[in-house]
Amino acid sequence: MGRSRCALLAIFLDIYVVLLLLITSPVCESNTVFSPTSEKHGAAFFMFGDSYLDAGNNNYLNTTTLAQANFWPYGETYFKFPTGRFSDGRLISDFLAEYANLPLIPPFLQPGFRHYYDGVNFASSGAGALVETFQGSVIDLKTQLRNYKEVEAWLRKKLGSVGAEFTLSKAVYLVSIGTNDYLSLALTNSTILYTYSSQSQYVGMVIGNLTAVIKDIYDIGGRKFGFINLPELGCLPGIRIVKEETKGKCFEEASSITNLHNEALLKLLNKLSKQLKGFKYSLYDFNTNIRKRMILPSHYGFKEGKSACCGTGEFRGVFSCGGKRIVKEYQLCENPSDHVFWDSFHLTEMVHKQFADEMWTGPQTSLGPYTMKDLFLAH
Repeated sequence: MGRSRCALLAIFLDIYVVLLLLITSPVCESNTVFSPTSEKHGAAFFMFGDSYLDAGNNNYLNTTTLAQANFWPYGETYFKFPTGRFSDGRLISDFLAEYANLPLIPPFLQPGFRHYYDGVNFASSGAGALVETFQGSVIDLKTQLRNYKEVEAWLRKKLGSVGAEFTLSKAVYLVSIGTNDYLSLALTNSTILYTYSSQSQYVGMVIGNLTAVIKDIYDIGGRKFGFINLPELGCLPGIRIVKEETKGKCFEEASSITNLHNEALLKLLNKLSKQLKGFKYSLYDFNTNIRKRMILPSHYGFKEGKSACCGTGEFRGVFSCGGKRIVKEYQLCENPSDHVFWDSFHLTEMVHKQFADEMWTGPQTSLGPYTMKDLFLAH
């Protein structure tokens, strides 16, 4: 009986040693390794676009302060210091990351940042879909795509082909682009704004460039896309003051070209959803929802819907917030949360949060078949 017990104990010890070795031995690299954060968080988050999403990439560019927000009072509400975000606090993308159980997603150019499992922010303030838009001062959309391909290569090296493809196909891609392509026309009073045919051609170029980038991301493995359509640019504080004859009213020609863009974007996404297998999209109606807050600010908890919190001149439309740009004088409101607009072109954290909430839950604020929550939860 004693020998039987000893033999049984020896077997258990052998099994224990084998299990211990399996647990503590390093896993060999193979093409079947999966992203650790795909298991933990569900989906990585990649952002492309302009200042509505830029978390600080332009901090690391040798560029004009017109394209930077790395000085006070930017960031005063939440971070208590400037981060490079064009707001008093967080952006739509920051709130969406939180709702998806992700950390704040760092900018691609942040020094020392090489941990891409949760995603990366490629957006650049002032960027457009066209390379020519504020060229030399920003990271245009095609360059953002090249940066994304660098991250793809990094993921393939770390996770193997299958692991990287799994991560990229499960990821959510948020895009906000086009505003600056048209803003540049309004600020230069371009003749393109005044004829329908030239407007249509210009919109066609912008949408064409965007289409090419979407298809590239899709070919690499992306399947779940979020989009934000464009506001009526003519009603931004910084554009209301462009034409003296409008006397503070919306600059209609600037608004009309962005409305053309929004129509073309919706058609494009409907088309791609039929052409590309597995392509899913959410399209947030930024245009309608910002207009509602400008017209009826009190309905959404604001006191002021047209004038910015930070800037100078009528509507505080002169882009002087922080005193680091061409005009040094600026005024700052006491409570940014009372305002829809933070500076001459950008929104307060409160609006970003409201928009993120609506994008997450929808569907009454969405022009697409999915909400952002749907995309993050989809397999």
